[in-house]
Amino acid sequence: MQDMPRRIEESWFYASALERPQDELTQKVWGAAYDALDSVKGALVIIFVLFTFLMRIVGVEGPSMQPTLQDGNWLTISPSHSTPKRGDIVVVTQPKFMQEPLIKRVIGVGGDEIDIDVAAKTVSVNGRVLNEPYISGAMSASFLYGQQYPKTVPEGYLFVMGDNRNNSSDSRSPAVGMIDERYVLGSVTFRLFPMGKLEKYPNPDEE
Repeated sequence: MQDMPRRIEESWFYASALERPQDELTQKVWGAAYDALDSVKGALVIIFVLFTFLMRIVGVEGPSMQPTLQDGNWLTISPSHSTPKRGDIVVVTQPKFMQEPLIKRVIGVGGDEIDIDVAAKTVSVNGRVLNEPYISGAMSASFLYGQQYPKTVPEGYLFVMGDNRNNSSDSRSPAVGMIDERYVLGSVTFRLFPMGKLEKYPNPDEE
């Protein structure tokens, strides 16, 4: 009977020795889990900042920007913090047209004179004919929508057109008209799907 307390004491120490590694393992597992969660939270914050302040993702619907962009393409756009330049591809909203964003190319900015000559198959900005290797083909007269040219772009507005000139609702149409710069969501910077950069063509003042 005298050995019983000692045996009980030895058994308690033995059990404690077995539990200690398990406790350490549990602490390591939870520590790793917390570290992983911190990393995920940090990544989510970076992604939130990135897509809120630096870029957004938009999808292309329809053929109006062919051959440059195709239906189903996915693009990144940088939020608009400055006036877009001629040649930029922009995403705009236009409250008076379908209430949906449009993806178009900037042809003229505030103060520019735009002239479209269907017979000569040319578009001119401030008297200089644009070199437009990106368009799908020459414009037909019906896509002037009965409008007379030349036209001057008001300050604070943009004149935009789709690269598929014969299948695009843009600034030529009275339903769309000139785009208020305040309705520019951003400029296209990269094509995510399929992968590839978008070639930027110089404006006539830079040629």
